[in-house]
Amino acid sequence: MSAPRSFTFLVNPHSGGGAAPEAVVPVARLLRDAGASVDVTYSPGPRATDALVLAAVERGDVVVSVGGDGMVSHLAGAVSEAGGILGVLPAGRGNDFARMLGLPSEPAEIAEHFLHTAVREVDLLEWAPPGGPTRLVAGSVYSGIDARAAALVDRMRWTPQKLQYPVAAVRAIATYQPGRFRVSVDGQAQEYAAALVVVAGSAYYGKGMKVAPGAIVDDGLLDVIVVEAASRTALVRSFPKIYDGSHVELPEVTCLRGARIELNADGRTPLQVGGDGEPLGELPPLGAAPAVVQVRPGALRVIG
Repeated sequence: MSAPRSFTFLVNPHSGGGAAPEAVVPVARLLRDAGASVDVTYSPGPRATDALVLAAVERGDVVVSVGGDGMVSHLAGAVSEAGGILGVLPAGRGNDFARMLGLPSEPAEIAEHFLHTAVREVDLLEWAPPGGPTRLVAGSVYSGIDARAAALVDRMRWTPQKLQYPVAAVRAIATYQPGRFRVSVDGQAQEYAAALVVVAGSAYYGKGMKVAPGAIVDDGLLDVIVVEAASRTALVRSFPKIYDGSHVELPEVTCLRGARIELNADGRTPLQVGGDGEPLGELPPLGAAPAVVQVRPGALRVIG
């Protein structure tokens, strides 16, 4: 019989309103009871976390992300580049990457999953702004209403978690101005007056919104969803459709697919871009060198 897997849990203490440290305790106990080696460390910040990932991978540990999608996204890139294996213990507000992988949420099921589920290879997204450093993203990159909504969520302190994304989305719609986006998919370019553009490797974002229902995490392709400009009333009315993916049937929604996406955009103010719930900066204006999102097929080994 082979030895049990060993684990390094890296915990974002702020995820889920501070729920992440509490979530790790029963899972770590069950794994130790099963004979596994478990180390639990609270994330001390991105630079120090990269060093912890490298040390864990060199020991042969599975690196477990304990937090939300932002924590998963950062660790996914670090684990991928170190050649390790990632585990995900969902303990954030969104948990959309865990949702896409169909991961369990109860401690006993999570422990069983970590011990016995096979490792699979999934794609990552590489975000490369002109003149800036590249960043690996696990789920999606987006600009427009959704980037503004994500920024509003980050500032919410008293709104119940299950209401944060819907409330933020409605607030973002209420104040949005459409941008002019240039979207190039594998060299084929088109311009859109749009409310939002999403480049997705995973179907879900925003705590269960099925924004890219056709996305598959290991097909070597990215799904691009463009929601063209509409009235605020029309956007609010159609907003619930995004939860089951039926928004893609609306005439103002365009779905594209490719491996390399180039993005530029102009708006009344610079258009923000986000990835997995975290800000990534601004899209370069029309006429400038584009930002590039491209797929890295099978870049991440994950228990899932």
